[in-house]
Amino acid sequence: MEAKSGLRIFNGAIAIITGGASGIGRAMAEDLARRGAQVVIADLQEELAQSVASGITAAGGKATAMKVDVTDGPALHHLIGKTASQFGRLDYLFNNAGIVINGTIQQLVGEDWDRILNINLRSVVHGVNAALPIMLSQGFGHIVNTGSLSGLLPFPSMIAYATTKHAVVGLSKSLRVEVGFMGVRVSVLCPGFIKTPLLQGGGKFGKSYSQLSPETAERLRAKLNPMPPEQFAQKALDGVAKNKAIIVGRRDWQMAWRLHGLLPVWSMKLMGRVYKRRLIRLGLWSKGNGISR
Repeated sequence: MEAKSGLRIFNGAIAIITGGASGIGRAMAEDLARRGAQVVIADLQEELAQSVASGITAAGGKATAMKVDVTDGPALHHLIGKTASQFGRLDYLFNNAGIVINGTIQQLVGEDWDRILNINLRSVVHGVNAALPIMLSQGFGHIVNTGSLSGLLPFPSMIAYATTKHAVVGLSKSLRVEVGFMGVRVSVLCPGFIKTPLLQGGGKFGKSYSQLSPETAERLRAKLNPMPPEQFAQKALDGVAKNKAIIVGRRDWQMAWRLHGLLPVWSMKLMGRVYKRRLIRLGLWSKGNGISR
């Protein structure tokens, strides 16, 4: 769709996806490959990343896998620079790696904050710092950061996760304004509830302080009507192709975001009442006792 010397959407593009071995990252890698992109799957789970890459190539796509710890800034810089040098260009960087730590402010400890800030926020900064000079030099590129609906709305009991995702949204919006006129695009993905390991207790690298039984937790997750990652990936990439700034996905999530934007104080009061009723119903709160660790 674009001139050969400019951004490719998506046929012939070079795209790096951190956290590309599972969940939304895997779904986007597979969809990008179907759309003709050369995909680099960067993940700490090396064997799983290799398996995803092999599946893509077996289906006729182009993909390679690279092991990387996104909290290691120099390592991520090296991977991004090596990719751009090898292929002669870098069209997309998807800063997608992330974890969930479920818990209230009373339950979280210092190590939890250090871990989630390093993975969910600082890794995005590392990726931006590595990719942006390359994209500015070539005159095109698109940085896509994975935020969350919890980066647009208050999310009690996921306070650390919401903190990092609000920061990712703020970084993305500000960076889009800062470099957009220089030829570099920036978008942020803000999905709600997706059927991935993160939804089920934080995934392999996450953590949960939930006091709920597995049966109760699963029942509550089902009520959220989580979206399949493949479906969100398709909507996300369609939005990236159109250079949308904030890509939310499902209509009910969009409505919640817009309502909060119009009536933020009222929205917070409503969410507070709903959250309190849920805690009481589940036997997790009583007046004067707070929420047990």
